[in-house]
Amino acid sequence: MVYPDVHLARFLNRPNRFIAECELVETGEQVTVHVKNTGRGREVFLQGAQVALSHQPSSKRKTAYDLVAVKKGEQWFNIDSQIPNALAAQGLLEGKIVLPDLNGEISFLKREQRYGHSKFDIFIETDTGQKAFVEVKGMTLENQGIGAFPDAPTLRGLKHVKELTEALEDGYQCYVLFIAQFEKVIRTTLNREMQPELVQAVEEGQQLGLKVLTYNCRVKPESIQVLSETPFDLNQRFVQPD
Repeated sequence: MVYPDVHLARFLNRPNRFIAECELVETGEQVTVHVKNTGRGREVFLQGAQVALSHQPSSKRKTAYDLVAVKKGEQWFNIDSQIPNALAAQGLLEGKIVLPDLNGEISFLKREQRYGHSKFDIFIETDTGQKAFVEVKGMTLENQGIGAFPDAPTLRGLKHVKELTEALEDGYQCYVLFIAQFEKVIRTTLNREMQPELVQAVEEGQQLGLKVLTYNCRVKPESIQVLSETPFDLNQRFVQPD
């Protein structure tokens, strides 16, 4: 996935969760930009942090730039909340993302499939007749090499996990797929301190056959691509960033 017309800038502040003020490195111009992630991102949105802006002006937009990536330490973090679903679908179709215990080859893939009171991100059928739901979650929170989800409580995510567990009883294979939108990660887990209810729901789902997996990504200011599977461990301790 490649973004058009990317410019480097310095992060100044974030008046609200939808916009940020940045200073373009090449010209020093201060610009108001759309933040493509409504999460808190406190550990990456630091004053003076280097960010990547995709210039996409339009008469239909209030801002001419999208903030798509932030540099933390020596590595880039993609913060585009819309990109994980596209990466997941592409990775599944190309065989870069492999779902454990899925029998046969993928013969049909549909994005956004309704089930019960939810709309899951991906529905799959295989050439052996197996059917599966995949709920995709972007992961941008990291500390000491450990990636975690979420960085803020998610009622929607909790609802999806519970309904995936119900779908297991109807014969579907069900997966939660985390796309870690950064590269250097040893292991991933759930942010137990942030949302213990989600941890409990996932634990109950795993006991019934829910599969949870993570793939990390190579991130540059102008691009992001899926790399490889990273271990997910529900019992891994996560230390909150300062």
